[in-house]
Amino acid sequence: MTNATALLGQLVAFDTTSSESNLALIEFVEGYLADYGISAERVMSPCGTKANLIARIGPDAPGGVMLSGHTDVVPVDGQPWSSDPFTLRDGGDGRLYGRGTCDMKGFIACALARVPAWAKAPLKQPIYFGFSYDEEIGCVGAPSLIKRFYEHYSTTAHVIVGEPTSMQPVVAQKGATNLRTTVIGREAHSSQVNQGTSAIHVAARLVTFIEDTMAALVDEGRVDEAFNVPHTSLHVGKIKGGTAINIMARECQFEWEVRHLPTETFDEIYARFSDYCATLSESLGAQGKTVEITTEPLNVTVPGLADRDNQQVLRLAQDHLPDGCSQHAVAYATEAGQFQGQGLQTIILGPGSIAQAHQPDEYIDAAQLDACSRFMQRLGRAMEAPFTG
Repeated sequence: MTNATALLGQLVAFDTTSSESNLALIEFVEGYLADYGISAERVMSPCGTKANLIARIGPDAPGGVMLSGHTDVVPVDGQPWSSDPFTLRDGGDGRLYGRGTCDMKGFIACALARVPAWAKAPLKQPIYFGFSYDEEIGCVGAPSLIKRFYEHYSTTAHVIVGEPTSMQPVVAQKGATNLRTTVIGREAHSSQVNQGTSAIHVAARLVTFIEDTMAALVDEGRVDEAFNVPHTSLHVGKIKGGTAINIMARECQFEWEVRHLPTETFDEIYARFSDYCATLSESLGAQGKTVEITTEPLNVTVPGLADRDNQQVLRLAQDHLPDGCSQHAVAYATEAGQFQGQGLQTIILGPGSIAQAHQPDEYIDAAQLDACSRFMQRLGRAMEAPFTG
């Protein structure tokens, strides 16, 4: 068993589902780092039950690299796991099973496994760890980590966010925002449709408009073929409303998302929906129908990662990866865009496949851990050279 595998087993054993505290895992990492003379700083959540962690190995000097990973995992409730999801299981097939193995405790384990060597190495540039909370519910913890890091640690370090990319550099990601729209109409007997306003009917128009907006963006040529879904996507995932088939529904509520290209912004996409809501409300009001439409965000808007201002960090990664690696773009959201928004050169690169993330019997190939460990070893050697700006 490699040191990375052993550490992965210890990390998986902490149930850091986003609904739970991550402080036990943070305390474990702090103790592990302290054994090698490395101090760490907690950046607490407002509620005090969770924390980000920042640590520096090597000198307080310009340059260096931040290895960023989130400590939380998605729930296992209702999933048909073959074994305890919080006990690392070697399947004997080259795969290591457990919640968070690929998303993304595998990356954190590989980084921690290099600490004994890095602590003794003649580093000229620092290696930072930035471990966050609540990424899985909207990248909630990262902003305070990034602010603290930028203001008190470094403005010149490059960032590698270790989400599962099969050890291929990712240079672009979509942004994401989750929303809840509530429509309030007026109840009436269904035989007297002229006396009420069905919230369900109004919501149906809004849902259709959301899908039509996505089609309109494509028709306008707002596409980027680097993504496997090459346009901004809008999707309604949940809807509920009404009390009985013979009552015009007073309330209908639906939850939806916008995953926008990094060249676009959530605000400009949402403005189309907001304008339509106002127009629809005005039209219904002119017909004597009462309706109220409100929309609230369910998370902070996660910015996209644009393929720009990343030449140095991309070269740093590619120089220490096997020949033949190619850069990609992904549709899922990560904390990378938040780092880039602070002015830090950022890419996404980590072991495992996103196809296994969030699944029952989540796993990571042991070969991916080995590949990440080799990359970390080479990266450490690169930090033994002075920063050149």
